[in-house]
Amino acid sequence: MLTTLNTSYTDTSAADLAWALGREPLPALATLDLELPDARLQLRLLGASHQVILEEERGTCSETVACIPGSSTPLPLGVAKRVGNWEYEFAARVEMLSPGCFAGRAQELLGLVSDHPHGLAGVFPGSPHAFTAMLVQRHRGQVHWHTWHAYPQDGQLVATRTRVGVRVPAVV
Repeated sequence: MLTTLNTSYTDTSAADLAWALGREPLPALATLDLELPDARLQLRLLGASHQVILEEERGTCSETVACIPGSSTPLPLGVAKRVGNWEYEFAARVEMLSPGCFAGRAQELLGLVSDHPHGLAGVFPGSPHAFTAMLVQRHRGQVHWHTWHAYPQDGQLVATRTRVGVRVPAVV
């Protein structure tokens, strides 16, 4: 699903993004509710990036990547944590692209996500290449999502990937 977000572009750069687990739902400009086998997700586009809320019988997991006022947790390159009965893995990278490459990559990602039944993308007014996009899939009992946060003014594209799965007991 592709939407135009009715707000000003509040993310100023990739360096302004912060990461948090367990936050309550923040005000969203667009949402997509998904029913996957044994899981419900809500993808949330915020004025300041994204939030994913995953609900399974084992509990709830909330991930926020956004400009969070007062946050002291910058966007990490990687995180691996236990969240209740789940294993949670997160990774982020910042791509630096020339203006021509940026435009092509933006079109490619927006096309991929907007046509996907488990995808949500929002374009900010004023620039067709200023966007946040999210894509979810379930594979082998785990939920995976990818996000992209575009900063065309700096040629920066922030890509994240997350995997949440049931914690498997160690075999001795």
